[in-house]
Amino acid sequence: MRVPKRQGGEFTYIVPDPKITQAKYDALAAELKSLKSRQLPAIMEVKRLAEMGDFSENAAYQIAKGRLRGLNRRLEELETQLKHAVIISPAVGNSRVQLGHFVTVLIDGRPAIYQILGSAEIDVEHKIISHNSPIGSALIGRATGETVTVELACGLVDCKIIKIESDRAA
Repeated sequence: MRVPKRQGGEFTYIVPDPKITQAKYDALAAELKSLKSRQLPAIMEVKRLAEMGDFSENAAYQIAKGRLRGLNRRLEELETQLKHAVIISPAVGNSRVQLGHFVTVLIDGRPAIYQILGSAEIDVEHKIISHNSPIGSALIGRATGETVTVELACGLVDCKIIKIESDRAA
């Protein structure tokens, strides 16, 4: 049988953003621990079902094998992500926007508060944006009082930095 050779597309080899907070790191480590505890029972289930004979007619075996592959793939992803993680440490000083900062901006006259973190922690509902996003990348390195023009899907918008905080309680 001839296997087609496919070229990778634009999004084939996307390198995950290693910048995460300590809380996200701890959550990923807890998920890894939980998955590792489920790995041995999944292996034992595949072995048990394999003893039933014919693999082509053994649907339960095929399903268990697929679950084990998915579990192993997620374990590998988590281990790699944790191995390469760069912890966003609390930024010292509020003179310039850095990763981890809360930034109050006026966007076309309306105030908005964003926290700028890594791409793995984006949460639009809670106004957590990536440093790689159009607004996040435009704000990084800027100071209070500066105005930046950002190109969004809706067009060009002006963002004026009102306040930079390293912690919301500040």
